[in-house]
Amino acid sequence: MNQEKIISTVKRDYLVDLAEEEKRIDDREMDEYREIDIEKSWAGNAEGSAFVKLGKTQVLTGVKIESGTPYPDKPEEGVLMTNAELTPMAHATFEAGPPGEEATELARVVDRGIRESGMIGLDELCIESEEEVWMVHVDIHVLDHDGNLIDASALSSVAALLSTEPPEDEEEWELPEFPVSKKPITTTFAKIGDALVADPCLEEENIMDARFTMTTLEDESICAMQKGSSGPFTKDDFKKAREWAKVKSKELRKELKRD
Repeated sequence: MNQEKIISTVKRDYLVDLAEEEKRIDDREMDEYREIDIEKSWAGNAEGSAFVKLGKTQVLTGVKIESGTPYPDKPEEGVLMTNAELTPMAHATFEAGPPGEEATELARVVDRGIRESGMIGLDELCIESEEEVWMVHVDIHVLDHDGNLIDASALSSVAALLSTEPPEDEEEWELPEFPVSKKPITTTFAKIGDALVADPCLEEENIMDARFTMTTLEDESICAMQKGSSGPFTKDDFKKAREWAKVKSKELRKELKRD
């Protein structure tokens, strides 16, 4: 075994022991999120945008709107397309080129939370049935990765959509405003040994056995869920995550309301 693997094993054992003692490497409570900062309308060349800092994780999301062709199975609905970009500048483990598995999963989880919540009134974005609709592009750019990209990206995307204004140079746009209503909040929890932690930092993600994400609405109902990694979640783990999500989603939703 080389020295790097020895250090990795020692660090993992240390973090697992900490978690099972209900302690964390950055001294947070088990259900505590890192400091959050949200700046809406951050980019001037997009219909909507938001910059989010979750601890040292930094994400910028931009929203662009253009006309296009609807999906054949939904000829009278607008189109939501979510993309995530992970570049080597954000973390050494990311590679340049087409989206990899991690970027694809990130985009899908964020997209599912927005779509299943009914946040965007896609039925209002039809210009001409079967011919032309408005397409909403949500582009996630990870600037610095220090864990929990899912929650940071989801929060940035929701904030960007809430700040979205109708496109100024589109003559066909007839709606008085961009149709958004609900505020879905995504919360992620990691299983480390027998312990559960909220908002895992990168060091905790590197040694976690499993990850569980849920997206909830204002009435505390769940609209989307996603499990990551191969480790198991028990029924008690799910119950604890569910209760934490109710509390944490309210806290995160308050952050969205701040100017």
